Amino acid sequence: MRIVYLAAGAAGMYCGSCLHDNTLAAALLKLGEEVILAPIYTPLRTDEEDVSRPRVFVGGINAYLQQKLPLLSRLPRWVDRWLNHPGLLRLATRRAASVAPAKLGALTVSMLQGEQGRQRKELAELVDWLADEARPDVVHLSNALMLGLARTIGQRCGRPVVCTLSGEDIFLERLKPPYYEQARQLIRERSADVAAFVALNSYYADYMAEYLGVARARIEVIPHGLNLEGHGGPASRAAGSPRRVGFVARICHDKGLHLLVDAAERIVDDPRTPRFEMHAAGYLGDGDRPYLAAIERRVAAGRLAGRFTYHGELDRAGKIALLQSLDVLALPTVYRESKGLPALEAWANGVPAVLPAHGAFPELAAATGGAVLHEPHNAADLAEKLVLLLADPARALELGRAGQRAVGRRYQAATMAEQTRRLYAQVIAGREGVRAALPASSEPLSALSARRAAE
Repeated sequence: MRIVYLAAGAAGMYCGSCLHDNTLAAALLKLGEEVILAPIYTPLRTDEEDVSRPRVFVGGINAYLQQKLPLLSRLPRWVDRWLNHPGLLRLATRRAASVAPAKLGALTVSMLQGEQGRQRKELAELVDWLADEARPDVVHLSNALMLGLARTIGQRCGRPVVCTLSGEDIFLERLKPPYYEQARQLIRERSADVAAFVALNSYYADYMAEYLGVARARIEVIPHGLNLEGHGGPASRAAGSPRRVGFVARICHDKGLHLLVDAAERIVDDPRTPRFEMHAAGYLGDGDRPYLAAIERRVAAGRLAGRFTYHGELDRAGKIALLQSLDVLALPTVYRESKGLPALEAWANGVPAVLPAHGAFPELAAATGGAVLHEPHNAADLAEKLVLLLADPARALELGRAGQRAVGRRYQAATMAEQTRRLYAQVIAGREGVRAALPASSEPLSALSARRAAE
């Protein structure tokens, strides 16, 4: 099976979607499938071996410039390819600040318009490559914000398109009028252009079925699977050393580090609480540096002085080492999490988690037995749940071991790849059945593709 997986890069940061896409592609390759992992917008960044191709399609610089200055869509392709060069894109996004979705409304709508949007030249180049060089059996989009690509891909290549659902609602809900309404309408319309969707859990599948206005049966639940190489049990520590509370995620308001600091301050003087430290790690964009600076000032002037360490952005080995040093992981996200990868990584190392009772977390907690849940946005309740595990090492150990067993059974990369391969086989068989029942002329090229073919 020849698979082209179009994965949206995240402008130089580690992100859960990029990690998922690369892990899945690598696992499919190990199963013997022919996989091309092709970046969209920017190169991918992953903490495992990068299996993506060096060429970037619909480069972020080109997409932005063509949105602001439509005349640039007439530039020759060699200029486009220079602007799409991975090195240039990495340089341009190396210290990129977080960009608020509210500022990207027009570009989001244009990309969802696909062949009718301002980036149609970029789409035409991508589809030419797919049809003439890659020649896939199936094309997989890494998120629903890329649905504007699906119609032209399906028409030109005659192959089914699959799309992963990956937290798109969080972005879309922050768009401003009129772009919010336009994007919502377009994403619902363009959902008809894919053969199947994939969600990492039932919570998000149910939620997005309503959000997109699609039948729930069109969304396949395939849980994320980890590459377990390097993961293991908790590291041994000297007797009497402080307990360690960890936070491993992007450093930003949405992930809730401020809530964890608030909760930790509440239990410093609680007689039930043993001596503890806080350890945080994760990507920090320039736009979120003031957020971390405010937390560090608060910590230095308050009850947590001397107890908080930010370890920066860690590579895979560093991240695993930090996880293995923890007694409990807390991830009090402000938004409803659609993936929950840090919790899976903690469980892979036998570390229990304290998680908010919203989004995917209740489902993951029930499936693994590796967490206790707290009321979302409630630092006082989070504090109580932290005390439960810090003061009861035996219970914490039991939860961590339960989570580790569950990851070994249900959340391995090979399992994820096998389930995804079965889905591909189903949509390919369905597409072939439809094609066999139609006359040869029933799959017209789009007007755009026809113009490109005539050039």
